[in-house]
Amino acid sequence: MRILGIDPGLNTTGYGVVERTRRELRLIEAGVVRGTAKAPLAVRVQEIYDGVREVIESLQPAALALEKLYTHYDRPTTALLMGHARGVIVLAAQQAGIEVFDFAATQVKKTLTGNGRAPKSQMQQAVQRELRLAKLPEPADVADALAIAMCHAWSAEGGQ
Repeated sequence: MRILGIDPGLNTTGYGVVERTRRELRLIEAGVVRGTAKAPLAVRVQEIYDGVREVIESLQPAALALEKLYTHYDRPTTALLMGHARGVIVLAAQQAGIEVFDFAATQVKKTLTGNGRAPKSQMQQAVQRELRLAKLPEPADVADALAIAMCHAWSAEGGQ
């Protein structure tokens, strides 16, 4: 089963595809979809949509795991902007007939490290270790996307 994990962002959207077999998780591909900084919002969400649609078409995941929207009370604008990115990602998945699963960042961190407040560096190390990568996945958005995909793979283990 192939799982596409996505860490949404208007400038940098990390993605990672893992394949779950009965015995292990294997990295298929990881990277970023970039929005043009300082471009109008409509242009940036179109770039995210096009990039995610291309990843879905080329890698054919069976599921899409996405970080839940979270905002700190003093940054409501960030949540509104992230909602746009999440919306076009969910639309791309829906149009491809792929089910979307949401995971809170704290749940992903706890699943991978045992600590729901793990720093990005610890997450990168956990992803590197679990996927047996030669080097740390970078940028951190890619590590987060892979962690989200891994969290879904482990939460769905009984289902296949």
